[in-house]
Amino acid sequence: MTRGLLLSLALALFAPLAIAQTAPTPVVTPSPLLPRVAIETSVGRIVVEIETGRAPVTAANFLKYVDQKRLDGITFYRTVKVADHFGFVQFGVNGDARRVLPPIRHEATTATGIRHLDGVLSMPRREPGTAQGEFTIMVGDQPSMDADPTRPGDTLGYAAFGRVVEGMDVVLKIFDAAVSPTATIRGGFRGEVPAAPVKLLTARRVK
Repeated sequence: MTRGLLLSLALALFAPLAIAQTAPTPVVTPSPLLPRVAIETSVGRIVVEIETGRAPVTAANFLKYVDQKRLDGITFYRTVKVADHFGFVQFGVNGDARRVLPPIRHEATTATGIRHLDGVLSMPRREPGTAQGEFTIMVGDQPSMDADPTRPGDTLGYAAFGRVVEGMDVVLKIFDAAVSPTATIRGGFRGEVPAAPVKLLTARRVK
């Protein structure tokens, strides 16, 4: 079974899109004009830069979760690891009705120009326009998560909206941690649930 097929199966509950592995591409140099958010976790600090200009809807949604402190105390509850340095980690409100905000309009990568490269933040979804409070960080370049009008079926990909500018070593620490062979999330994602989920302590804008 190919790596792309394995990861496609892992994403089946979000959207029927496959992922292909490519060699990692360096992340673009950070911009001093874009807002940054410091994510303090139980294993270290991650700083992300949010693309408010190119992905205004998706970026504003993430910043609402940050500013309203809806991410404080949640966990990195899912890890999809297809190979060394290829997959993603996922965090978010995990269906908690007390934390979740309304769904947002989908911003395809063909509109924003933000590709799913190593360290890029994105939003899982089911149908386009259903994304709410779940977020992923890419580990390795994953172009098949980008929108592609030449594909059959759902061609809109996922909504990328930011990137890690500090603390990718922390992301990899989360990514490389052991997963439970039996635990599930609402009956799914067996083999993708961390044995000891990393806690997100706080998420705050960097002044």
